[in-house]
Amino acid sequence: MGLLHDIRDKILQRHYEFSKHAVDQSITRNISVVEVEQAILNRSELIEDYPDDKYGPSCLVLGFTDVERPLHIQCIYPSRALIKIITLYEPNPDRWVDFRTRRSS
Repeated sequence: MGLLHDIRDKILQRHYEFSKHAVDQSITRNISVVEVEQAILNRSELIEDYPDDKYGPSCLVLGFTDVERPLHIQCIYPSRALIKIITLYEPNPDRWVDFRTRRSS
């Protein structure tokens, strides 16, 4: 049905894992597992695609938690049994236009 649909399906089934970097970032940035799930399952959209990423094809998802906290979540394509969340962060408005488009340098 589509990449984002497949990612949501894996998240719903709890077929995902965090990279060490993502775990570290979630602690540093105070982002809970529940917030990650909410952001992907609620109002989310695929905003960047990295088919040639050095660690394998991945994409950047923008989603919003139940309290409207915007999150960017980069994860590998859902082609394995578990998708891996590579990194996650709250987008900096100085770097992003409406959280979807990178500001020009």
